[in-house]
Amino acid sequence: MHKEGFVEVEGGRIWYQIFGEGDGVPLLGLHGGPGGSSVGMERLSALADDRPIVLYDQLGSGKSDRPSNPALWNIERFVRELASLRAALHLDEVHILGHSWGTMLLADYLLTSPQGVKSAIFSSPCLSAPRWVADADRLRLQLPSDVQKVLTECEATGNTDSAEYKQATEVYMKKHVCRVEVSAEERARRDAAFGAEVYNTMWGPSEFHATGTLKSYDRTNRLHEISIPTLFACGRYDEASPSSTEYYHSLVSGSAFHVFEESSHSAMREQPEEYLRVIRQFVAAVDEAI
Repeated sequence: MHKEGFVEVEGGRIWYQIFGEGDGVPLLGLHGGPGGSSVGMERLSALADDRPIVLYDQLGSGKSDRPSNPALWNIERFVRELASLRAALHLDEVHILGHSWGTMLLADYLLTSPQGVKSAIFSSPCLSAPRWVADADRLRLQLPSDVQKVLTECEATGNTDSAEYKQATEVYMKKHVCRVEVSAEERARRDAAFGAEVYNTMWGPSEFHATGTLKSYDRTNRLHEISIPTLFACGRYDEASPSSTEYYHSLVSGSAFHVFEESSHSAMREQPEEYLRVIRQFVAAVDEAI
């Protein structure tokens, strides 16, 4: 079974799709970005034999409305959007998986004390933007010196829209964002779905150069408030570094931690079978304990 539709939220309509109708508690996916889409999360539909899998495009990207209004691009509105989606789809009980920026959204949503969230999965988390940038600065030092030079000079001059900067960024991306080839079709779908205004407003010109409204985001002082079953996971070569991910894990009592040894930031794509196995086992164990 596959169902899709739109939900009215603050600022416009958001598009969702639901896969499967298994008996388990539904799993809701929060995509990365900001300004990303659910395209990269569709592999989660392989879990639909156990439970419904709910994916959606956040406002400003994908098949959702794309208003040009910077006042909409703040995490508080995205938290309210998530609450509206749950209410509209009657997701009274739910597991929630956030990836990358989706983990920021997940953390802030959980801190509103929502009812019925059975577990949380922080996949390649960014729960401290300053820590993320510090990790990126360290990883950049491992790039070829000519690549480092281009990145530094373009950022200093504000020339981050140049082809030169984008080519240098790709070197970083192939090491720490996705280490496998993405099909031309998926790349085209992903690019078409991308909400550049949201990304640039909230984050900045690249993964490792935070200039937007999230640049000072840090929830490490409140993660101890999360009391539901929680899994933290990342790739061995992830820009969401294993050391930072393990640190976040240490702040949530009783949480689990997993590293995908052959992955960077896209374990769902880089090690799909292993990723799905880990997620399936985690949510099934939580369901059994309920």
